[in-house]
Amino acid sequence: MIRINRQTDYAIRVVLALAKHTERQRISTTEVQREMLIPAAFLPRIVAELGRGGFILTFPGRDGGLELARPAEQINLRQVVEYFEGPISVSDCISGRTQCPFDTKCPVRCRWGKLQATIIRELEGFTFDELAQDALLEESAVSLPIFDLSE
Repeated sequence: MIRINRQTDYAIRVVLALAKHTERQRISTTEVQREMLIPAAFLPRIVAELGRGGFILTFPGRDGGLELARPAEQINLRQVVEYFEGPISVSDCISGRTQCPFDTKCPVRCRWGKLQATIIRELEGFTFDELAQDALLEESAVSLPIFDLSE
């Protein structure tokens, strides 16, 4: 089963929270935690890892906080997923880690390769700038009052 682990999910949430704010705007870890519903026990480790990966900058102190290390349109889902999960591989037979007796003549291997290419292409196609815009649209749609125009 292909599955993103909890740490990766939380890391994506942190980057998304920062992408929703203007560039170079620092956000406190408390605000990120509250907005993205990340347990306090996980956040320091995830923030440190995102910093090591070059995704975010951390600033200690009273005026500190977190901000993206580069513009949100330069960060895509594949980069974050692969940083936390390692290279995307849907099957050992296409990763080159095992010997397959059927090699390139296997119809299943061919399909695994196409599936993997599709997953990678999709993950690369979603930047955090786009995801942040989608999230902000959804948030504003929820807060709009509903009027009954039938009267």
